[in-house]
Amino acid sequence: MSRRPTHRLAADLALLLTAAAFCLPVAWVLLSSVDPDAGLAVKAPDGLTLGNFDAILTTDVTFRPLLNSLILCGGGTALTVVCAALAAYPLSRFRSRLNRPFLLAVLFATGLPITAIMVPVYALFVRIDLIDTFQGTILFFAASQLPFAIWLMKNFMDGVPKELEEAAWTDGASAFQSLTRIVLPLMGPGVAVVTVFSFVMMWGNFFVPFMLLLTPDQMPASVSINEFFGNRGMVAYGQLAAFSVVYSTPVILLYVLIARRLGGGFALGGAMKG
Repeated sequence: MSRRPTHRLAADLALLLTAAAFCLPVAWVLLSSVDPDAGLAVKAPDGLTLGNFDAILTTDVTFRPLLNSLILCGGGTALTVVCAALAAYPLSRFRSRLNRPFLLAVLFATGLPITAIMVPVYALFVRIDLIDTFQGTILFFAASQLPFAIWLMKNFMDGVPKELEEAAWTDGASAFQSLTRIVLPLMGPGVAVVTVFSFVMMWGNFFVPFMLLLTPDQMPASVSINEFFGNRGMVAYGQLAAFSVVYSTPVILLYVLIARRLGGGFALGGAMKG
């Protein structure tokens, strides 16, 4: 009986250490953003100031890069969700000998390192005039997130009873109508998960826009944050922390807006059972 409290204490300590590992960087960002003498140490500021935010809240430093990020990540996420739904539907609803090989190929694609395919992609984009364009970057963002999005979407789609679609087909609905009017509304939490996952992965991606975009005015915030790291190790830590707070806001807002759907279930999941 004495071992159980010891094991529980050890588990609690491990959880506290894990929580501290995540909380310390967040604490540094929040405290340094209002610290006039911010450094690498996590400390309470001697005096509070909004000067760091005043320095970064300009068109060139923050607003234009954030707008570029919203265009790139919003467009890439929308394209990813639409293509993943269209690809997952036949994989979930129709049985074929090609389903498993296709899913295995998709799974293999998720393991490809982005750096390994960047050189041929760059050469291809140069040939077809997609280099240094938003549409080219959006296409590559969507293509890079699509394999895992298809897996997620199919798993959620499998939880929607097929009997509901069969009833719609009896009334004359097409497969596309049953997908858009029955399946997708019932798997709202799944669509929300795929949307958040895809947007977050694109939002923090530095390498892809850095390689595919050449014009400074088109750079997203994930690339422009590099400007706060100056030469010879000089870093404006306060401004970097303030920019990080602003940079994180869209992702937090997206999660808050759709978090209520993440806890929902498939309301009509058992409507045709029994």
